[in-house]
Amino acid sequence: MVKENAVDVEEIASIFFTLTPDLDAEFPALAAREELGWRDVPLLCAREIGVPGAMTGVVRVLIHVNTEKSQKELKHVYLGKAAALRADLGEER
Repeated sequence: MVKENAVDVEEIASIFFTLTPDLDAEFPALAAREELGWRDVPLLCAREIGVPGAMTGVVRVLIHVNTEKSQKELKHVYLGKAAALRADLGEER
């Protein structure tokens, strides 16, 4: 998402991760800190509500970024089957 929108890490105000209830092996924020080196970015994780029949195996990422871009200029990224969640915004990668 950062790469697709040409966001500099210094422009990130915070990042909010949510996970479907079936994903419980690790915190995405920990991975962001360790693998991406985002030590100064405020990161928060939460669990999605368990809606019967909802898609499983989904990590959602909401990045709050300081930008001059309009909402329509921002590229939304949906990977694999998650593209079905908002087909109007993203394209499958």
